[in-house]
Amino acid sequence: MKTSSASAPPLPFEPEFVEALREIFERRIVFNQLLGLRIDQVEPDGRARARIAMRPDLVGHYAYNRLHGGVISAGLDAMAGLSSMAAIGGRFRDESIEQRLHRFARLGTIDLRIDYLRPAIGESFILESEVLRLGSRVASTRMAFRGADGTLLSTGSGAYIVS
Repeated sequence: MKTSSASAPPLPFEPEFVEALREIFERRIVFNQLLGLRIDQVEPDGRARARIAMRPDLVGHYAYNRLHGGVISAGLDAMAGLSSMAAIGGRFRDESIEQRLHRFARLGTIDLRIDYLRPAIGESFILESEVLRLGSRVASTRMAFRGADGTLLSTGSGAYIVS
């Protein structure tokens, strides 16, 4: 019999916790509303996926109907924050949902790097993020911004204060 050193994947979040994250991320953070960010997936291991639909008020280059680079940067920054929130929520599952949500009050961006690889032209976009390491004070993250067909358009990395 072959044994595996990999641990079992964490149990999914409680639906109430996911809905509370959605409330914060999609509705209470008004700038995320402006961007049109919508959560598709959030996991206790710090992985998250969301989407943005293209709209005329997000255009950065009128001749090509290209998405503004600031939308990409802000979207990836928000996603890394969401991933950090998810990783914190996964680490402290023994706490109540309210206690875990209270931990997010201290979350903030320390450093952010975005690499624009291709023009963002399309009807919708996929944003992915993951926490590479969650320390006691800092979370290190990696992000991807993709076209609806999965084409990689931009990448990012960031560090976030979590305590």
